[in-house]
Amino acid sequence: MTLGEVKTILDAKLLCGEELLDHDVNTACGSDLMSDVLAYVKDQAVLLTGLVNQQVIRTAEMMDIICIIFIRRKEPSPEMVELAREKGIAVMTTNHRMFTSCGLLFQAGLDGGVHIK
Repeated sequence: MTLGEVKTILDAKLLCGEELLDHDVNTACGSDLMSDVLAYVKDQAVLLTGLVNQQVIRTAEMMDIICIIFIRRKEPSPEMVELAREKGIAVMTTNHRMFTSCGLLFQAGLDGGVHIK
């Protein structure tokens, strides 16, 4: 699935990263705890979160995440969007809640990647 398809599925608004919409993604994760993202996320392309601060962009950069989707109508600051643009990370917002967003993407075929045992 492409980031453009993710955008359509979540009826999301793109804030930056238009050049990445044709990029293929195979996995996603949803978390508001960046420590969990650092500990458990492997090879994730899309991060869904309700946490809106610069640490989200920094974490995404460290984990090679190419797209952050802010859920529940959360809007990142212009400074966050600019930092993401500089780091080559697409940023979107959606009105959906975390559970719905993850469910819609999973239903459309996007996997969660590594499973915790």
